[in-house]
Amino acid sequence: MKTVNFTEMKNGTKEDYELLEKFEKNFERQTADRVLNYLSKQTTTLEGYKITRLEHSLQAATRAFKNKESDEMVVATLLHDIGDDLAPMNHSQYAASILRPYVSERTYWIILHHGLFQTYYSAHHLGGDRNARDKFKDHKYYQDTIDFCEKYDQCSFDPDYKSMSLDDFKPLVKKIFAKEPYYYL
Repeated sequence: MKTVNFTEMKNGTKEDYELLEKFEKNFERQTADRVLNYLSKQTTTLEGYKITRLEHSLQAATRAFKNKESDEMVVATLLHDIGDDLAPMNHSQYAASILRPYVSERTYWIILHHGLFQTYYSAHHLGGDRNARDKFKDHKYYQDTIDFCEKYDQCSFDPDYKSMSLDDFKPLVKKIFAKEPYYYL
């Protein structure tokens, strides 16, 4: 395989960077497959839950699909907790960063903030502020994020719920990640 000639980026040539860009574009186009592969392996859970992380994601996405949410929102719902394993203290931001180049500002904002909004259901039991989300009460996606948590996230821990399979969602994931990525400054 051809490689660049430099060992320090500052010494790279136009040809070096054109080569890398070609490889990086091909790699980026395979993001959906890597995401699906990673998600498929979330078959364990934190101690105490009745279902796996994968099943939680499938339940939430199934609810969004059945509620006729956009393909983008169904995929975002499927991936909303993909950061739990690698970034447990900021899983929302992790998931949102994966989705950001492929989804709308609204969807990105909902996923970015869902972790804080989800504490509405638990923080007061642990001495925290269940209304911490209210610092965003004037934001245009505040109610959308409340709705996301209520309809899809907080209710998707049921071992008896009949979820769609990960294979059912593969075409939607591939569709969203096949979009030309948005670039944000």
